[in-house]
Amino acid sequence: MEYYLLIDFGSTYTKLTAVDIEKEEIAATAKAITTVETNIMDGFDLAMESIHEKIGRQANYIKKLACSSAAGGLKMVAIGLVPDLTAEAAKRAALGAGARVIKTYSFKLSSDEIQEIDELNPDIILLAGGTDGGNKETIIFNASMLAKSNIRKPVIVVGNKSARDEIREVFDGVDMEYYTASNVMPRLNVLDVEPARQAIRKVFMSRIVRAKGMGDVQSLISGIFMPTPQAVLKAAEVLSQGSDKEEGLGDLIVVDIGGATTDIHSLCLGMPSKPGVSFRGLEEPFAKRTVEGDLGMRYSAKSLFEATSTKEIKKHLLNKEQNVEAECQRRAENIQMVPQTADEKDFDAAMAKIATDHSMSRHAGVVEAVYSPMGIMYAQEGKDLLSVNYMIGTGGVLIHSDAPKEILKAGCHRPDEITSLKPENPCFMLDQNYILSAMGLLAEEDQDMAVRMMKKYMINL
Repeated sequence: MEYYLLIDFGSTYTKLTAVDIEKEEIAATAKAITTVETNIMDGFDLAMESIHEKIGRQANYIKKLACSSAAGGLKMVAIGLVPDLTAEAAKRAALGAGARVIKTYSFKLSSDEIQEIDELNPDIILLAGGTDGGNKETIIFNASMLAKSNIRKPVIVVGNKSARDEIREVFDGVDMEYYTASNVMPRLNVLDVEPARQAIRKVFMSRIVRAKGMGDVQSLISGIFMPTPQAVLKAAEVLSQGSDKEEGLGDLIVVDIGGATTDIHSLCLGMPSKPGVSFRGLEEPFAKRTVEGDLGMRYSAKSLFEATSTKEIKKHLLNKEQNVEAECQRRAENIQMVPQTADEKDFDAAMAKIATDHSMSRHAGVVEAVYSPMGIMYAQEGKDLLSVNYMIGTGGVLIHSDAPKEILKAGCHRPDEITSLKPENPCFMLDQNYILSAMGLLAEEDQDMAVRMMKKYMINL
């Protein structure tokens, strides 16, 4: 038999999925602790032993494809001109490429900000600024500030094309590693993020993998290596839009609750669905990803507590006598904690509902009243998700929950949220076998099979 071996080097676990190509079925799965501190292949080999036990050592793997979020994933800094425009466009490009944007900067960089970037130690710097033919002074100034600093990280230039020659001259003069791609915002409020995403992935494959001690992986796999969040977004995109031979599900949202972050992926145009509402602000991408670094179940448990209130968490608890702050602190200090007691499971469920609610509120658009000479008008900023068809949950807390539907419901529209455009009445599904990242990898080889398998393995709640 022939198989695809799909590998996810996660921040906590290395997960393997063997797909039987003929049957289009998951033949075996396995996971082991990701051993990034020693040699990442140690964890892989351990998980592979489990795969061997299930389908034998003689299995013929015609392709081995991998993604990774090990060692903190792909950390990026985005620099633009105006916070709500080119800086935001650069951030969206980075998030769509599977990066974790640790800071966004606008206008001309100061010496203090250069020092801060150096201390943040990003993997990649995304340098944007100005529409094509527009302001080029700021992006050239920022390139010069980076060149004069001690920062020697790859820079991807995705700003005003009119400044490209001057920036090349600046970076070539100091032997700075840099790459160029099309402007992420060539015209006002118009996004073009795909070239930037491809450039980020190229740098990830050529440099970041080796920098994290994962060079051995390159000889193992068959050429595809991307950040795990990009693989999940790819899976969501093909499940939504379908493939050449397979119908997609239509508009959908993926809620991915992890130990460090909660990621939301929305696949829809998101334009106003209510009459009399106009759209304003930066164009929204069809495939949009947001990452909330303060809403996680373990690494970010303390910041989740700080982002909400004791009263709000207790609202979701069955046992309201639990010490909310102490329980969040305990999880932050024990990142591999697996809930055992009823109270521990109850508290994890409450945290997951908070993470879903807050991350969806930040991801979804809003409608606001605007006063004009013609009277009150209504303007939408962000995506209208009111009529999205499906909300799909993934991540350990959802997969192991006795009531995943209730966790996902926490991210839906409530009567008291007058301005919010969160989904009103979606169908709920669960990625019970944790296959979304694997299916994103498979979609790079065979989109038809990836869509069929996701339809087969996603569980209706």
